[in-house]
Amino acid sequence: MSDTLRERKPPTQTNGSTTTKIPRSSSRAYKETEPSISVLDILRIIAGLFLLNCLLSYFITNDSVLWGWRPWFVRPALVQRWWNGPVYLTDAELLTYDGSDPAKPIYLALNGTIYDVTAGRRIYGPGGSYNVFAGKDAARGFVTGCFAEDATPDLRGVEWTYVPQDVPALDAEGLTGEEKNYRAQEVRMARKKVQQTISGWGDMFRGEGGKDYFEVGTVKREEGWLEKLPKRGICAQAEKGRPKTSKQKAKDAGASHRGADDD
Repeated sequence: MSDTLRERKPPTQTNGSTTTKIPRSSSRAYKETEPSISVLDILRIIAGLFLLNCLLSYFITNDSVLWGWRPWFVRPALVQRWWNGPVYLTDAELLTYDGSDPAKPIYLALNGTIYDVTAGRRIYGPGGSYNVFAGKDAARGFVTGCFAEDATPDLRGVEWTYVPQDVPALDAEGLTGEEKNYRAQEVRMARKKVQQTISGWGDMFRGEGGKDYFEVGTVKREEGWLEKLPKRGICAQAEKGRPKTSKQKAKDAGASHRGADDD
């Protein structure tokens, strides 16, 4: 091999019988002008498709640009809550957020968790059909449907709302082993339904049902507060709505928020 580097020949272009040499500079310029898709072009395409999707969503739903999905960062009240941090109120302090003061938000609590329901001022504010729940933790009433009598967080014994009427009472004597097992099974299932009912209402108050409600904090209570409250039985309305047997489904206030009952 020669010590002298061979010079690379410039590309040629053939036109019929005529061969034309293309200067090296022209070849390089030709390659530089070839069309290509950059990262910026891809981002523009994605942004355009996203904008088109938002417009289509708003056109069809007439409300949402994200097909009903409303993340917390597009809800101003929720962003403010995140910025301010969670609130901690006693039951007495919670009572001042019952809607009577228009300068304050409307809060209600469910099993110790506080929710902001200001967006529903028409029904949770003064004169509203659910104002009885505003400013307090009325978890028991959400299960039994006895709004006035059961505006309390005390859930002790509330499972009997779902226990069939043919189940022996807790103080019944002379029961057979089969009857005791039947009672234990039905009470266990009833307690599960109570949890499902509370959880279903909680989902709604967190805004999962499409309403502008959201969680804001927790109720502060002293240790042993529950034992200081007098025990109560289920209200007359809940007693009347109990299923007669385990094969009959209960018609109770929380059924729609509990979903399908387990058989």
